[in-house]
Amino acid sequence: MKKIFLALPIMAVLAGCETPNQNQAAGALTGAALGAAVSGDDDRLTGAAVGAATGAIAGSLIGQNSNGQCTYRNARGQTFYGPC
Repeated sequence: MKKIFLALPIMAVLAGCETPNQNQAAGALTGAALGAAVSGDDDRLTGAAVGAATGAIAGSLIGQNSNGQCTYRNARGQTFYGPC
């Protein structure tokens, strides 16, 4: 169970600057990989399927809430926003 909570921030970071369709696809792929990784040896396919569905939903929700702007940070640590 702890592994899945570590995986959620990774999914959010990977889906940060993509279009809504790319977010959904990236979420599904990431979710499938993480689902297979955290499940037991005897149910990797089920874990991948559940992870893919969860990742697709999460990616879709992240894509709906994005405004097409990405956050960038320069070498001095200053943060600014610009188009992705």
